[in-house]
Amino acid sequence: MQFNDALEFLGREHSAVVTTYGRSGRAQSTIVRAGPFEGGMTFVVRGATVKLANLRRDPRCTVLTVSPDWRKYVTVEGGATVYAPDNTDAEELRLRLRSAFSAAGGTHDDWEEFDRTMLEEGRAVILVAPERVYGSA
Repeated sequence: MQFNDALEFLGREHSAVVTTYGRSGRAQSTIVRAGPFEGGMTFVVRGATVKLANLRRDPRCTVLTVSPDWRKYVTVEGGATVYAPDNTDAEELRLRLRSAFSAAGGTHDDWEEFDRTMLEEGRAVILVAPERVYGSA
């Protein structure tokens, strides 16, 4: 399966499980809202999370997106790029946070409030470049 073959499903379904790798090499999985963006999969994370620390150390990442009934899924494996307050221009990060949140199915009534909250929480955008894509969507 190619990434483009899965775009319809990934643009519609946003419940996902992200797997990163800890210092010991063990997998660490968490749930996120994810979506397709800039040719890969994107999601937003809080600044002080194990997931973010893992991705900074080891960019390997898997995003498993599932349908509400868990009967259909698409898995995207690849390397993650981190866009965070410490490595991204403030305005670029603000726009990326909005775009990633929207790509993952999010909406907001007050984008200025959204921007303030993202800044206060030290949120980062993760973009996973697809290297392997498979599933049953």
